[in-house]
Amino acid sequence: MEKITKDKQWLLSKLKYKYRLSIYRDQTYEEVLNLILSRMNVLAWGGLIVFVFLALIISIIVYTPVREFIPGYPDENTILNSISNKQRLDSLELELNRRDKYLNNLNRIIAGEEPENYDNAGDTNQNYDDITFTRSAEDSLLRAYIEENERFSIDENPRPVHVGGISQMHFFPPVKGLVTNSYSAGDSHYGTDVVAAANEIVKATLDGTIVMATWTIETGWVIQIQHDNNLISTYKHNAELLKKAGDYVKAGEAIAIIGNSGEFTTGPHLHFELWYKGMALNPEDYISF
Repeated sequence: MEKITKDKQWLLSKLKYKYRLSIYRDQTYEEVLNLILSRMNVLAWGGLIVFVFLALIISIIVYTPVREFIPGYPDENTILNSISNKQRLDSLELELNRRDKYLNNLNRIIAGEEPENYDNAGDTNQNYDDITFTRSAEDSLLRAYIEENERFSIDENPRPVHVGGISQMHFFPPVKGLVTNSYSAGDSHYGTDVVAAANEIVKATLDGTIVMATWTIETGWVIQIQHDNNLISTYKHNAELLKKAGDYVKAGEAIAIIGNSGEFTTGPHLHFELWYKGMALNPEDYISF
């Protein structure tokens, strides 16, 4: 034990033993540098230099594009493409699940069975029962006046000849606003685009059952209602859906909030479609927006 203690003391004294390092010019023997060093100082400074050097190299690799030259390390484009492909796969899987559920509900409705209820994608924890809408006093007075005067009014605009037995049906306007793009089958635009005030309520045009309430990449939040007489109405680009698949709604009942969702939109509006026995109809022939 005493020997080990002496060895440790000898090693420590050896590390602390000082040496003088002098550098002279060869021709004049003039002293250029004079340092007093010990083994402990050399080890400490050497370790510090190695640590700083390693930290500098790691920082260059992590925070600069130099890391892309390391064999096996993916470049920035590869990483971005991988993230994009993962997001597309997730979206594709979600859309396939929604399509399967939608087709399953259609089959159940055709078979006369009760549609299955399933949650829409997105935030399903929202409680739409507590939604409140604030308007100015002038706006509320104007709305009350118009609703009072048009409660029992009949549309006096002349209508063209309608299809089948739906010519006598009274359609409730889903929203009141400005028509910015009318029905045009030649341009593959099978509906009417209506611009209304922000946060405007979208209403069901007729009584019916919700057969689709979902999200699509192109048209955003979409809700579709199956009515009597093989008639279907579709409401696209909504900001929120207030009903889910399987719900029964009455004409004029709130089903969504007007919005600007989906890729095929350039501003807040409602894209409204009417389909009769698989054939698209011009909504403006039946509804005064």
